[in-house]
Amino acid sequence: MQEHVRVATLQYFIRPVADFDAFAAQVDGLITTAADYGVELLVFPEYFTLQLLTLGDVRRPMLQQVNALSERTPQLRELFTQHARKHDLFIVGGSMLERDTSGTLANVSYLFTPDGELGAQAKLHMTRFEREDWNLEGGHELRTFDTDIGRLGIAICYDVEFPEVAREHARQGAQLLVVPSCTDDRQGFLRVRHCAQARTIENQMYVITSHTVGSLPMVPAVSLNYGQAAILTPSDFPFARDGILAEGIPNQETMVIAELEMGAIQRARSSGTVLPLLDSERTAGVVAEVDEVSL
Repeated sequence: MQEHVRVATLQYFIRPVADFDAFAAQVDGLITTAADYGVELLVFPEYFTLQLLTLGDVRRPMLQQVNALSERTPQLRELFTQHARKHDLFIVGGSMLERDTSGTLANVSYLFTPDGELGAQAKLHMTRFEREDWNLEGGHELRTFDTDIGRLGIAICYDVEFPEVAREHARQGAQLLVVPSCTDDRQGFLRVRHCAQARTIENQMYVITSHTVGSLPMVPAVSLNYGQAAILTPSDFPFARDGILAEGIPNQETMVIAELEMGAIQRARSSGTVLPLLDSERTAGVVAEVDEVSL
């Protein structure tokens, strides 16, 4: 594992596109910029591909549009695979709609590697609009990826609001949690942000959040966006004073870049001021023996 890893996360501006090439050019520009800055891991946000809906009839029922968008996922995977190889970096490709062999539609985040390998993490917990309006189903597997830049897990947006997701990644040795997100208003954004900061403290791990910004008024799911990408750290002496290594200005198109000291995570877990990850094992034992008391 490398001692230092330079990472970048996006406040990705969604805009109407004239054709797929225009979308690909936006992606290419961002990845090329990250490579120019020596970035080794670049994070795109959840549902950034929804701008491709503007290539079709946005007046169609959303279920038809979502189904059509899922058909572009193989093309999107190929695009990001090529860029990861070309620029020799890891890319978390936000999330894409994926239909499995049984016909189930899921929200999946892919990890693209410099050597062409592909890792996949499905979103586990569906928000109400995903479940009720889009008929998406949550995944059933949690995967922690062992890479040259460290062990990392992915928690897609709402998933970061469930402490057990990040905790299991930490138990599997993850030093880094990536949180691709898409939130429409400040309340939704703050739910993700506050929970992401809690996960860094509970698990003594770096957390990277990415967000969509801008708006597509003609597409209901992203008619509004509120986002602020951030690179968050545990709250202890080796790390950023406020637990925020870097963050963007809310709702502006930007790329947030910082360098992570990976060894600091292991040192914090073994000899930090407090040891929440280690001490959580004691809590698990206590909870298992809890008694109900009537007063």
